[in-house]
Amino acid sequence: MAVNNNNKKTATSKPDEQFDFFHDERVRSVFYQLLTAAAVGLAAWYLISNTAQNLEARGMHTGFGFLNTAAGFDSYFKLIPNEAGVGTYGRIFIIGVLNTLYVSALAIIASTVLGFFIGVLRLSSNWLVSKVALAYVEIFRNTPFLIQVIFWYIGVFSLLPRVRNSIDLSGGAELLLLNNRGLYMPWPVPGDLFWLTGAAFIIAIIAVVILKRWAKNRQDKTGQIFPTFILSAAVLIFLPGTVYFMTGMPLNWDIPKLEGLNFVGGATLPPSFVTLLVALSIYHASYTAEMVRAGILSVNKGQYDAAQSIGLRPGRVMSLVIIPQAMPAIVPPMISNWMSTIKNSSLAIAIGYPDLVSLFMQTSLNQAGYAIELVGMTMAFYMFVSLTISWLLNIYNKRVQLVER
Repeated sequence: MAVNNNNKKTATSKPDEQFDFFHDERVRSVFYQLLTAAAVGLAAWYLISNTAQNLEARGMHTGFGFLNTAAGFDSYFKLIPNEAGVGTYGRIFIIGVLNTLYVSALAIIASTVLGFFIGVLRLSSNWLVSKVALAYVEIFRNTPFLIQVIFWYIGVFSLLPRVRNSIDLSGGAELLLLNNRGLYMPWPVPGDLFWLTGAAFIIAIIAVVILKRWAKNRQDKTGQIFPTFILSAAVLIFLPGTVYFMTGMPLNWDIPKLEGLNFVGGATLPPSFVTLLVALSIYHASYTAEMVRAGILSVNKGQYDAAQSIGLRPGRVMSLVIIPQAMPAIVPPMISNWMSTIKNSSLAIAIGYPDLVSLFMQTSLNQAGYAIELVGMTMAFYMFVSLTISWLLNIYNKRVQLVER
């Protein structure tokens, strides 16, 4: 029997798909993204053009040329030299940035160290110690930071003794003096060959890093712990110290001396700086303490028992077993805490510390105008610093994350 293949119909043929522009997945995402970008661009264009028209109607100048104009004021606290009527507004901006970063960096270090210490004390088996740590956290974490800044400035540092009755924090050596005008301390004056000591110190740090990596690899392969602390401390002290003495000790100290009604020489930190540093450190340490406590509690108790069963002392258990496993839980909120430290430093305007907001958004704005440019530059600085901190800590966070098998 002959079979007509032309009359066979394929049962597996699929119907033609109908193209729907607004619901097709191949073009929908791109179309809506372009539509959103166009809407954002239109809104930005409207705001910029409208602002430019209003400024022009009022005869107000725009642009960043004012940064090269001489500023008629100076900062009483600065890390780089400047002179009123000579230094430009651009230099004032740099002074404000450096002042902000200086106090914020010190506060981040101090609050992190203090917060780790308080966080461990929160879990102490001693009832009194744990309750004192709890009281510290609850008091400083639950009161506004601005009130704390004003309290430290008016209620503590403004009540310090006068210059002639300064508090000697150096134990009678009269090197570190605190009074109502600030903190006075010696200032190093390096000689011509002191850079060799600095280079030797950098080489010592590199050697210590290499030593610690070697010790870690050795421990991973053999299980034996190599004591690196004493050797690292010896390298950090012996190598720069040897170079320092061989080059004739090229470092002198400018020590503050009382002459008349004030100290002369050395370095001086104004009361506003010390107040802001103390307030930032204590306030953000209370948040760090809770992050550390929560991170430690996130580690299974069996890890602690297992570490003790192999003979590790409690201090070694905490540093080698518990803290490394708690870091993935500590670092993410730590990012926000460090960024808040930078941003909260802007409240220094309440006590007169010359940070970026005080110098640039207040004094410079009153003298030069250019409100949009000044505010925009200040916002861009804080955003850049916050994003940089977030980027760096996210890199570290990825390295300490536990990898499951």
